[in-house]
Amino acid sequence: MSTTNILVRRPRPAPGVQRPRAAIVPVLDAPDSKVAAALARLGRGHAVRTFFIGIVIAYVSIALLSIVLGLLLTHVVLRSHGIAAADERLVTFLAIHRNGARTEASLIGSIMAGGVVLPIVAGVLALAAAALRQWRVAGLFVFALAVESAAYRTTTFFVHRHRPPVDRLERLPVDASYPSGHTAASIAVYCGIALLLSSRLTRTWQRVPIWSVAVALPVFVAVARMYRGMHHPLDCLGGAVIGVAALSALVLCCRAAGIAATARR
Repeated sequence: MSTTNILVRRPRPAPGVQRPRAAIVPVLDAPDSKVAAALARLGRGHAVRTFFIGIVIAYVSIALLSIVLGLLLTHVVLRSHGIAAADERLVTFLAIHRNGARTEASLIGSIMAGGVVLPIVAGVLALAAAALRQWRVAGLFVFALAVESAAYRTTTFFVHRHRPPVDRLERLPVDASYPSGHTAASIAVYCGIALLLSSRLTRTWQRVPIWSVAVALPVFVAVARMYRGMHHPLDCLGGAVIGVAALSALVLCCRAAGIAATARR
């Protein structure tokens, strides 16, 4: 009696059709996002076009928001009774209590969110993501920092506020106190890392330490900048708005690009 070997094979996908893959970074895959879907339609279903249209919209929107908030601050809020003095009080307190160790710590806080360290951090992460062919992750790190920086520079062109009336530890333009670019950049990068990492975790106890560090770093940076006499508290708050907005916008752009790529496949 002969036996017959029956081979059961999985059906192969049709040419040009890719098998669905598990989400590497779940936060960048949100098919139920109506705003991202609308942006994908605006890009006519092309992922790269969609992404860069979103970048332009994000930059213009965040810059306008920051400029409006800055003008309201300098022309309305600070002219209200007592607010300007209260905004300077913490900076004056920090300047009075300067010492060698605190000054060194403030320098570390400034460097870790400065124009050298953060581009290197973002660049290394982007290269690592590109090596893994995670193009949206690479784009998020590069362009979150780029959008934040562009919005910050644009704001300082239109909004002029003098730095706190204390001895400054750095030589920068006197009338560029608002907003804090260091605070904005630290949120865009360090909170971006935390967002991507925590989106892969399901347990709260795993997410808490990641976000504790991610929030503590921008706070440390903001205090360091105030200690060094470069910004007021409201300037750091304005920087936080830019950082959060830039990171949120890039997540939206990445989601829209993912929707466009899926539709195209």
